[in-house]
Amino acid sequence: MQYRQEYAEPETQFIDAQPPPEPTEATRPRRRRWRKIALITFVVFALLGGGGMVAGGLYFRSINSGIERVDAFEGVPEADRPQVVEDAKGAMNIMILGSDSRDPENESGSRTDTIILAHLPKDRQSAQLISIPRDSWISVPKSPQGRGGRDAKINAAFAWGGVPLMVQTLEKFTGVRIDHVAIVDFAGFKEIVDALGGIDITVDKGFTSKHSLNPDGRREFVAGRQTMDGAASLDYARERYAFAEGDFTRIKHQQQVIKAILDKAASGGTLASPTKLNSFVRATADAVAVDESMSLVDLAMQLRHLRSGQLAFLTCPTGGTGRVGTESVVFVDKPKAERVFDAVRRDSVEEIAAAAK
Repeated sequence: MQYRQEYAEPETQFIDAQPPPEPTEATRPRRRRWRKIALITFVVFALLGGGGMVAGGLYFRSINSGIERVDAFEGVPEADRPQVVEDAKGAMNIMILGSDSRDPENESGSRTDTIILAHLPKDRQSAQLISIPRDSWISVPKSPQGRGGRDAKINAAFAWGGVPLMVQTLEKFTGVRIDHVAIVDFAGFKEIVDALGGIDITVDKGFTSKHSLNPDGRREFVAGRQTMDGAASLDYARERYAFAEGDFTRIKHQQQVIKAILDKAASGGTLASPTKLNSFVRATADAVAVDESMSLVDLAMQLRHLRSGQLAFLTCPTGGTGRVGTESVVFVDKPKAERVFDAVRRDSVEEIAAAAK
């Protein structure tokens, strides 16, 4: 995976925007661009440390050594970073980023439309996954390049200062110290799902995606339980224009897909098949990029008993949408959000879920 840190003006539309056209094969750059659903591959990769991969430790370590590394904390002032609460020492907080640009090869795509704060309690018996809407209107610190330093959509931070400014922004917004960062390649998502033989998703209400990976740009989703391949899963998890609630519905669908992949990856059929397991792990390793200090081997061992039923899928409390100048934005419910992130800081699992309601 080729990871490049590029800075560009942030995308400014929320629900009312129309996506750019799909690139043709003639115009599509050969370079693979990293894209969304970072949590899916990251958590699943860690999850596999417990089952069939334990016996193949050397193999697993060889895969881990080839994962791309990102200098996520370069230039982040230590004096400005949150301190770890004594009772929370041993817990881990991971910032997970990805993009849902309509054009997977868009040269101006320095946006991060999937933002998740993953909290792993010190007992490692559960995980709390807090999605933060990309258009949340918050304060963005100034980057070393002099950009930012004002209120903006949270995803502007990546456009203005890459991963390090996203770390600063999320830490300032939440008061939670970020221990690690994970990102994933968009193109690898289809391969990961296909390596599993598809995933089972229950569609609550039928809809039509007009921005599909299909040649005609359309895909029909009917209500009910169904098995989706990689392309269909990606269309399902990235669509937002078909819904009145836009990005909020997309977040819900992303969380569905995360759970489905975890369930399928942990199934006996995957773990018992060397061929399927090898294809899945290699597809995952090729897609994921993490910060320089993260050891997926160690984390995999810590999370080897974790299953989807032990994951809490949450969304940062919001107070609705609106406009600031010409921009469509999401307003954060600050009192509720502060209670959620205070509970994260203190590693209080029960309080995190209660505060997010």
